[in-house]
Amino acid sequence: MPKPAPRRQSSALSHVGPDGLARMVDVGEKPVTARRAVAEGFVCISSELARAIRANALAKGNVLDVARLAGIAAAKRTSDLIPLCHPLPLDAVHVDARLVARAPGGSGPAVAIRAEACCHARTGVEMEALTAVAAAALTVIDMGKAIDKGMVIEGVRMVEKSGGRSGTYRAPPPARPRSQA
Repeated sequence: MPKPAPRRQSSALSHVGPDGLARMVDVGEKPVTARRAVAEGFVCISSELARAIRANALAKGNVLDVARLAGIAAAKRTSDLIPLCHPLPLDAVHVDARLVARAPGGSGPAVAIRAEACCHARTGVEMEALTAVAAAALTVIDMGKAIDKGMVIEGVRMVEKSGGRSGTYRAPPPARPRSQA
């Protein structure tokens, strides 16, 4: 099959080269700075699955602990999963997964996932935090699907980031879910 002709664009997008093709950005001249990113997301679940998670009664094990570990592992492999991401020397990744009464705007129980990734690098660590949240959410679905086939991942977003040329970003807060006891 012949290779498609490159699309010519006059774009200021950093991941599009002069030939219009996607490319990895050269960050070699950027200074190494402390970088931090925090992401969040929610898996909306049934009340039946919430009860099973609370009782640690799922056949595959402790959903919240396994989701947390999956998020950490995924953050470390982000550049293997997202084609244009640079491999980063992560200093730390923290993932929290907890059962909440509802996701922002939701009507039933959810697993709230929050991930923080930190490093000293030439480029940001946002994708690592987002990848951690996404993998943790998918792990909740994998482990809970025998009880709840209708789970939905919602609200995966960057909450805040700092470091680098663009400085600090903080997302406006959504209505916060209440923790379940």
